[in-house]
Amino acid sequence: MGDEKSAREMIYETNRDVKWICKTLQRMDEQDTDFEARLRALEDWHNTKIGEEQRTQRIGASAGGLMGGVVAVVVRFLWGG
Repeated sequence: MGDEKSAREMIYETNRDVKWICKTLQRMDEQDTDFEARLRALEDWHNTKIGEEQRTQRIGASAGGLMGGVVAVVVRFLWGG
C-alpha cells in the first residue's frame, strides 16, 4: 500500500506534467514560426531568381528581334529586295 499516491500528490504531478506539455508546445510553436520564416525567405529568393531569369530571357528575345529587324533593313537596302 506504500506505492499508492494521495490525491494531492496526483494533482501536483498532473499540474507538473501539464506545465511541461505547455512549455514543450510553446517551443514547438516557436520552432514552427522560425521554420515558416525561413521557408518564406527561400520562396521569396526563388521567386526573385525566376523573375531575374525571365527578365534576362525577355531582354534576349527583344535584342534578337531588334537585330533581326536591322538585318532585314540592311539586306533590303544592299540587295534592293
